[in-house]
Amino acid sequence: MKILFTIIFLLVLSTGTIAQVYSNLEKEKNDSTEYQYILPILGEKAHASGFDLPYSAGIGANYIWQKSDIVISNVNIGFNNGEMYDIDELVRFNTVGSESMGINVRPDIWLFPFLNVYGIMARAHSTTNVDVGVWIPRLDTSEEIFSIQTNPEFQTTTFGFGITPTAGFLGGWLALDMNMTWTDVDALDKSVFTFIFDPRIGKTFNLKKKESNLSFWVGGFRLKVNRDTKGNLAFNEIFNTDEIYSKIDIGYQKVGEAQTELDNWWDGLTPIEQKNPANIAKRATNQTKLNVAGQVLASAENAANTADNSTIQYKLDKKQKSMWNFMVGTQYQLNKHFMVRGEYGFLTSRQHVLIGLQYRFGL
Repeated sequence: MKILFTIIFLLVLSTGTIAQVYSNLEKEKNDSTEYQYILPILGEKAHASGFDLPYSAGIGANYIWQKSDIVISNVNIGFNNGEMYDIDELVRFNTVGSESMGINVRPDIWLFPFLNVYGIMARAHSTTNVDVGVWIPRLDTSEEIFSIQTNPEFQTTTFGFGITPTAGFLGGWLALDMNMTWTDVDALDKSVFTFIFDPRIGKTFNLKKKESNLSFWVGGFRLKVNRDTKGNLAFNEIFNTDEIYSKIDIGYQKVGEAQTELDNWWDGLTPIEQKNPANIAKRATNQTKLNVAGQVLASAENAANTADNSTIQYKLDKKQKSMWNFMVGTQYQLNKHFMVRGEYGFLTSRQHVLIGLQYRFGL
């Protein structure tokens, strides 16, 4: 049984990518044959077999910056809690990006020598950068009537939990970190659910100083966010009141020109051509879009007249342009109590930087 137990722990690496602590896989002569802590479960047997375990509990603070491109679809918009309009075929997003920076606190415990469990509490400041064009149909093409660039800012609060199962891997270690979080955004009606999975492989090198080591890793970072989003924003947070009236006037003019063009085309068709299903569908499709454009412009104008008290309601689907990105990281363990860590994610439309400090103690 002792031999089997030793083999199991030789295959297991107690390393926490989020908990920011790594175990020493090499068997060493311990200073004491008695294990003083309750956790992790099976820790006493691992200690007796000669394994140098990290302290079973810890708390870390991390600074995180991230930037990513977003794809938006199924857009509906309304003003002052009025009718919602489906404008998905009228808007084209040139760029939509999200940038945030903040601090998170992560308490953790080693439940088993190969399984870390942790909680997440975070506060961040986020900015969404949007460049969108509003387009209307013409007979054989489409025309942009105006564009809008806006940068709404939000404060976010996040809570969640995660686990990190680990194992030895070709002389190094393999960690499969995953967590679930719920983020409250002041402009959204409900919390945003996020699932993160970041597998990584690495190796830890012991240094001359007792209890100190240096770890390096590479891996991937997968972020999945729930698609549907509903919320409210103040009118003045999206539109510059001094500019919106000129955009609305241009919109009315362009919609009027397109309407005249559509009517003239239809009236110029012969009775037989007007019965052609293709022409009927073309007229109906264009007319529906022009009607929606006119209604949205009218509602926006009414909201602009009371801009200081007006709100915008929206509903849309969103997703990350790239769910995965590549990452590299390193951790320096000063001693078994203190560790510092840095990580950088890149290569795709997502980037992130993490800098953290952790303190560990025994339970």
